[in-house]
Amino acid sequence: MIIINNETAFTVEDTLFVFALDSEAGKVFDHTYKITTGIGKVNAAIELTKAILKNKPKLIVNLGSAGGIGFHKGGIICCTQFIQRDMDARGLGFKKFETPLSNIPIILENGLKMDNLPEGICGSGDSFEMNHINTEYNVIDMEAYPLALIARRENIPFLCLKYISDDAGSNAADDWSVQVHLASEAFKKILFKDFI
Repeated sequence: MIIINNETAFTVEDTLFVFALDSEAGKVFDHTYKITTGIGKVNAAIELTKAILKNKPKLIVNLGSAGGIGFHKGGIICCTQFIQRDMDARGLGFKKFETPLSNIPIILENGLKMDNLPEGICGSGDSFEMNHINTEYNVIDMEAYPLALIARRENIPFLCLKYISDDAGSNAADDWSVQVHLASEAFKKILFKDFI
């Protein structure tokens, strides 16, 4: 069972685990229904949509590495709010991060809260952020926003856990390349604690 909180749990068999890269999943998730999407928002959206059409899960769990501001490297953060950090149509009179004419709020709220984990606001974009200056989000990745949006539109419960690999600063690339391989074991301790 994947135990989210005192009221909510799902079987592993009913859960779709979504990673950007195989290195984030390691061997830990080989016994599950999982997909790897590749890097970026478009790839994530395509692969999740295909997986939902093939076999609609009862829970979507996005797991992956991310930069984090104000969190410890190696920590796991539960993201329940999402921003499309590279959406910028201010030149047309829209607000920062607002998707024009979409009726989608700037901060997309979707995601189950997992007991005993700190929460974060995830900014997703098609760039590897190494000079974090935005205060609107404190977790930085490249895939979660479209996954959260698709899960919401398809009315499928969504859990997003991010392993903090770096601080989105000047050493982010070096930190990420070392830390990404540790993510799967950290997720295992939280999601499969009944099996270890």
